Amino acid sequence: MNLALDTKAPAGGGTDRPGQARQSGCLRTGAVVLLFLACGTDVLIHGAEGAPIWPLLLVLAVGLTALLWPARRRPAWLTPQVRTSVPPLTSLAYVLALVALREEAPPAPGQVTLLLCLMFVAVRSCPPRAALVCGALGGIAVLALPLPYYVVEPDSSLAGVLAVFLLVVGLTVGLAAYVRTLDNRRRAAVTEIRRAERLAMAADLHDFVAHHVTGILVQAQVARMMASTEPGKLDPVLAGIERAATEALASMRRTVGVLREHHETAEPEDRRPVGDLTALTELVDGFDGVGGADGHRAELHRDPSVPDDLPHEVQAAAFRVVQEALTNVRRHAADATEVTVALRYAAGALEISVRDDGRGGARLPEAARGGGFGLVGLTERVTALQGRIEARPREEGPGWEVLAVLPAAPGRDAPVGRG
Repeated sequence: MNLALDTKAPAGGGTDRPGQARQSGCLRTGAVVLLFLACGTDVLIHGAEGAPIWPLLLVLAVGLTALLWPARRRPAWLTPQVRTSVPPLTSLAYVLALVALREEAPPAPGQVTLLLCLMFVAVRSCPPRAALVCGALGGIAVLALPLPYYVVEPDSSLAGVLAVFLLVVGLTVGLAAYVRTLDNRRRAAVTEIRRAERLAMAADLHDFVAHHVTGILVQAQVARMMASTEPGKLDPVLAGIERAATEALASMRRTVGVLREHHETAEPEDRRPVGDLTALTELVDGFDGVGGADGHRAELHRDPSVPDDLPHEVQAAAFRVVQEALTNVRRHAADATEVTVALRYAAGALEISVRDDGRGGARLPEAARGGGFGLVGLTERVTALQGRIEARPREEGPGWEVLAVLPAAPGRDAPVGRG
């Protein structure tokens, strides 16, 4: 009865698979054909009974136009309220004219079907108050259709016919209300998913930018110290600042590209996932805890046991663990002379460790030291994958270590959770 012609899919819905699209198209075409056959039956019945045809044709034309007008070509004024109120009013005017002229009207199955379909659209698509008014108007028009026949020839069966029509109207309204409820739930779910995705993207943007900006701050401090003592060695430090700023801008551009409402227009590289085991090499190689003054860089040790086809969620989480740990080294242990990142795979889990030997030599401004939000978000991400993470002082000497374990099987999706 919906004909699947009057309402669009809820915003944010996925694209139909080819088989589903073909099946939906066949059902839509079949419904339209049946509707035209029903309307053609009205015309044939009226012609056989000798009743005037042109008023009926006008009523059917108005109803078919309102119901079948393509959604993409509808003018702005053709709102659901207009579409579902004008045809019933036209039908009521036709019925009242027949009653006033005391002309008998043959049965009209096509007209009944049209009005029921429009009533379904009204209850499902119109705003709440308009749905009540337009739905009631459609129901009254359906119940009024038998009146001309019984006005000319009174019959005790009128009550039974009205009861049947009332039952059909009630079933149509109930079905439309149920579908409306499903639509509302679907929209609410899509909205919540979008909100969660945007929050996750915002957290990723924070992680990337905080990492790069912290590096810029550390290297700028070193540059200021070297400006008076070793001006000849400033160029590598300034190059590091330039590289970190460029990477921060690129991270923001990629993340904002994903956050855009119509992200399908973005370039492919703007939509590609950032952060995986492959990108860890570049991340670690680009880290310089003291801005290049002493050349102390981080080292990556990846055990051959680590598979290349771990789920992307696990690889992204591992990347964030290392990124946040290196950022904290810059913030709180700029005097570190050794930073080691190690990856190994054992017992179906990826183990990540980041160790430094710093004693807390950071001299960053208070606003740049962060409030621990990165580690909180990181814990949520790891916990969502049923993993665990721990940050603690090193047992074998000065410094700090971050340890994380992420359950993952190669080639299989990681558990889906919030975070």
